[in-house]
Amino acid sequence: MSVDIAHNVAEVRERIARACARAGRNPEEIILIAVSKTVDVARIEQAILAGINHFGENYYQEAREKIPAIHAPVHWHFIGHLQKNKARGVVPLFEWIHTVDDLELAQEIDRRAQAAGKQQRVLIEVNIAREPQKYGVPPEEALSLAERIAQLPNVRLEGFMGMAPIVEQAEQARPYFAELRRLFEQLPRANRVHLSMGMTQDFEVAIEEGATMVRIGTAIFGARV
Repeated sequence: MSVDIAHNVAEVRERIARACARAGRNPEEIILIAVSKTVDVARIEQAILAGINHFGENYYQEAREKIPAIHAPVHWHFIGHLQKNKARGVVPLFEWIHTVDDLELAQEIDRRAQAAGKQQRVLIEVNIAREPQKYGVPPEEALSLAERIAQLPNVRLEGFMGMAPIVEQAEQARPYFAELRRLFEQLPRANRVHLSMGMTQDFEVAIEEGATMVRIGTAIFGARV
């Protein structure tokens, strides 16, 4: 069954607008990241035609094949778990890395960014649900890690990223997003740029709680097979 990507993008943007209206926010504050893992180049190009210009990839091996094939001026976000030995490849390809969760990884990104002649924009991944199977720094360690990462010369720390646990109703994710927002608000102003939280099942609640980036896959590209 074919997926009408343009229709889906329009619907997601309308849902973003309604969530912003409820929260008294401007929809232009929200960066819609289309999660394009397992999505082929042709469908990414359809999303670009529908007005998407931010894409999120989870796997370096997949992204290194696809990104050079996309010639439109779009922004790439690395949103999967990043192993230190993959930083060499990831840093030149991606404008943002959302999943920094320890100082050693940040230091490696800093070295690779220096070699690439760039300032790497990063977010710290916080395990807001404290789930043992998930990556991310525990909430109580997030601010001290942020303080250390902010001192790296070739890394630009811009905020936090987090995922709520899988819940039956989106409203049940609210306490987790609220906790991450409270942490975010304690960052120094220079590092308080983006709060990446919310996916297909819960992004409206995330926006109501202060998200500036939402990561949407299924609602744009359809269910993955």
